[in-house]
Amino acid sequence: MKSVLLAACALSALVPAAALAETPEDAEAAVSSVIVTARRNAEDPSVVADARKRLSETPGAVSVISQEAYASRQALALDDMLRDAPGVYAQRKWGGDVRISIRGSGIGNASHNRGLLLAQDGVPLNEADGYGDSQIADPLNTRYAEVYRGGNALRFGGALLGGAINMVTPTGKDAGFNARLRVDGGSFGLIREHAAIAGQSGDWDLYAAATNQTSQGWRSQSQQNIQFATLNLGRSFGQDREVRFILNGSNIAQEIPGALTLAQFQANPRQSAAASLANDQARNQRGLRGSLRTTWRLDEHTVFQGAVYAVWKDLEHPIFQVIDQQSRNYGAFGRLDWDGEVGGLKADAYLGAWYRQGDLDSAFYTNVRGGRGALQSLSLQNAKAADVFGEGRLFVTDHVILVGGLTWGRAERDYQSFKVPAAASTFNLTADKDYEWVSPRVGVLWQGDDGSQLFANVTRSVEPPNFSSLSPSNVGFAPIQAQEAWTAEAGARGHRGTFTYDLTAYRAKLKNELLQFAVDSQHPAATFNADDTIHQGVEAALDWAFAPRWRLRQTYTLSDFRFDGDAQYGDNRLPIVPKHFYRAELRYDAAARWFLAPSVEWSASDQWIDYKNTRTAPSYAILNLNAGWKATDKVSLFLDARNLTDEAYVSNVQAATTWTAATAAVWPGDGRSVFGGVTVSF
Repeated sequence: MKSVLLAACALSALVPAAALAETPEDAEAAVSSVIVTARRNAEDPSVVADARKRLSETPGAVSVISQEAYASRQALALDDMLRDAPGVYAQRKWGGDVRISIRGSGIGNASHNRGLLLAQDGVPLNEADGYGDSQIADPLNTRYAEVYRGGNALRFGGALLGGAINMVTPTGKDAGFNARLRVDGGSFGLIREHAAIAGQSGDWDLYAAATNQTSQGWRSQSQQNIQFATLNLGRSFGQDREVRFILNGSNIAQEIPGALTLAQFQANPRQSAAASLANDQARNQRGLRGSLRTTWRLDEHTVFQGAVYAVWKDLEHPIFQVIDQQSRNYGAFGRLDWDGEVGGLKADAYLGAWYRQGDLDSAFYTNVRGGRGALQSLSLQNAKAADVFGEGRLFVTDHVILVGGLTWGRAERDYQSFKVPAAASTFNLTADKDYEWVSPRVGVLWQGDDGSQLFANVTRSVEPPNFSSLSPSNVGFAPIQAQEAWTAEAGARGHRGTFTYDLTAYRAKLKNELLQFAVDSQHPAATFNADDTIHQGVEAALDWAFAPRWRLRQTYTLSDFRFDGDAQYGDNRLPIVPKHFYRAELRYDAAARWFLAPSVEWSASDQWIDYKNTRTAPSYAILNLNAGWKATDKVSLFLDARNLTDEAYVSNVQAATTWTAATAAVWPGDGRSVFGGVTVSF
């Protein structure tokens, strides 16, 4: 298998000499799906080109992923959408549960998202306590996604280690069609239907879409039934003045196959954990989210962007116990963007604020084969948080920009549990904890006449714990401290002949890192504060248009995460994220009618399972093949074959303090699969 991989990676060595003489203009014809540069690509849709241009002014690591980059393959969740973004570790555990980490953000989290701000249309998706749910994101209802790695996400407020991912909903102006129907499916009983309409009438525009998805899953106990709906209604009041109402609904029902021991994985990776089968473990969630947002130009120098939003969610989650939770979150977000001059030098700045508040009613019941038994615990959890943030840029020369920013934040956690007569371990408790911080940021950006850029910055990040860290068992209130870090990064991006490149190196020194470990399958993961830890690495992307209609796209991430002189773990590496991770795709486009694109995903390092570094999950390499055909101007088809060699591999692990043969900590990746679909656009 490794020899096949190395042969695929060596394809660039077989390029004929004539291809090396290709002009930069030919290289521009190959659309880059993730790399941000200061020079526009003529083949980008205007809305995507504008986003790349805007992010190119950031003195740090950023990416833009257009829908065109993944429309011709199977994209069910954020791991499929984000796979080509350098520095983003997005690996599926089961169903729509995807571990998303940037620079080691939230790697210790047992489930869902922490340490990374998820946003939609510039309005934060994260709940008031910092919890983020990536399962509610539908790639088919995302026009493009912006990835701000690390402190480059300051414009959204907050100060998280991982940064932010902002998913932008299509509008009636930029969807690129009036109506679209898509049907795709394939292995493991997958079928998905998607319908969307878009259009304008005078000053109004409308985008509306619905998605239905069902699947049996590769493993037993993996059935899914998912529905998404989106409405985006806008009213324009002239240039740079609009009001927009966005409504998103989701209904998610997913069985959970559970983590396996290494011995179980080696014997049969398709099996499910015994506890998952016995307790019929699943995650069933309904949600509704609405936002009213505006962009309003106040004068020739100032634009206001703001929103108010509200979210309702109902969760029934039979795992070690049956979790029954209802939550309500609401908030307001606003930012003033200004451009002008300071002391005769060009300058721009923004100043913003973000307030959010949420309450959650949480009840845990005995799990009786997936049904509710006796009530075991009852609590009320309330969170409030606010951020005030700003950043200014000064163009000290035609080529050099200095950047300085600051955010002030405050988070409040209020908790109340109630004694349940049937459960001896419960008790009445009222507790609260407040966190407050100031996080500065300084940076510099140099831009050459050809659009190439060099950048560097230093940022402080702070992450207060969410309720799943403070009270994982729904009883008691753990004394967890906020995670803090200083991160320095430097990088380069741009074009050089037939190459488009993006390279960033960073080093973060963390204090009180929030880490988790699994106790056993019958208890939720426990959170602890580590002493000092180091996160450092390299994030690289390289597109090479080495011949007409040929392109080699590569991304590589080096992740070196470790303890720093810990009393118990010394300088051991942190588990979960492999040190070396590489992806490559070789694509041939035939006269804009069909394409063929073999690719490889190579997790080139073993993944540590435990903090004592006694056992690893093996490295792996999988081969894929993607093809598409534009049958007419309105009809297109695709084929997406994955894991062609049917490699048995571990896509994800769960951290443990010490590994034993009984430790259930590995999540198998899917076996060989073939998907296909047809899209009709009018």
